[in-house]
Order: sequence, then C-alpha cells, then structure tokens
Amino acid sequence: MSLPPVREQFLLISALGANPMELTNTLCRAASESRCAVTSSRLTRHGEYSALVLQISGSWDALARLESGLPQIAKRNSFTISVIRSAPLEPRPQSLPYVAYVNAIYRPDILNELCQFFVDHKIDLENITCDTYQAPQTGSTMLTATITVTLPAGTQISWLRDQFLDFADALNLDALIEPWRPQNP
Repeated sequence: MSLPPVREQFLLISALGANPMELTNTLCRAASESRCAVTSSRLTRHGEYSALVLQISGSWDALARLESGLPQIAKRNSFTISVIRSAPLEPRPQSLPYVAYVNAIYRPDILNELCQFFVDHKIDLENITCDTYQAPQTGSTMLTATITVTLPAGTQISWLRDQFLDFADALNLDALIEPWRPQNP
C-alpha cells in the first residue's frame, strides 16, 4: 500500500517591531530551535517600526511547536505577530512574470488605480514596492512603485502593454511594463 504524497506545510509569520535586528534574529532563532527552516523573508522599515514577513517550513509537529511559542516571544520582546498556515503556491508553468515601473507626482489614489488595472485584467500580483520621496529640484512629493505581476497563459502581451501605457498616460504616470528578469549576482 502506497502512502499519498505529503504536501509541504508552511507557517507564514507577519511581525512588527521597533528593532529590525532583534525582530529578525529572535524569530529566525525560534524557527531554528523548533527545527524549522526559513524559506523566504522580507523586512522593511516604516518610520520607527519594521515589518518582517517570514515563510517557515517544517514538519507538522515542528511548525506546531514554533506556532505555540510565538505568543510568548511576541510578549517578551514587544512584537506584534500574526500567524497563518499556508500551502505552497501551485505551479503556473504557462504564466509570464512581468514588472511594471511607475513614477509620478504623489496622489493618494495611484496605488489603488494601479491595482485595479491589474484586477480588471485578471493579472495576479506577486510583489509590490512603493515609496514616496521629495524631489530635490522642486520639493514635490513623488511616488515610485515597482509591481511584479504574473500574466495568465494566453495573454496578448502587445495588447496588454498598449492598455497599460494608455492607462498610465490617462493618469499622467511615467510607467513601463516589461518582462521580469533575474537580478545579476
């Protein structure tokens, strides 16, 4: 009798704290001590706080051990933690990764408009980075966004590119969409 394949399990941890090094070190050590592995992480600083997202893999009992210890770790270190179980993302072999780059004078609705464009075209959002800064020449508040998306199989790329550029022109955004390329080592 053969056993069904075991699906890899993940724990997704979202944590907020004032000290990025302590936040990262404490949670990575806790994962290691529970015999779990950090499979991906993102840390960003936002004002005086940092946000850390960790994807942890391990056996069900190792994940349970880590999960049960996290509230105490959060309380002891003054972190805010949210935890959820996750399964791996299903493969999408026919999908195409693309990146949209946007620069514009800041308006509060730009990010929402960009997301709505991709929702309307049934395009999956993979990653988004958005920052504001003061333009040194004019003092204007500027927005820069990098949005990684996955185009579904069968998407007519030239048509989508034209749609995106028309959309950006209508909102007075300096924008570009191109295939995703791996970063140089």
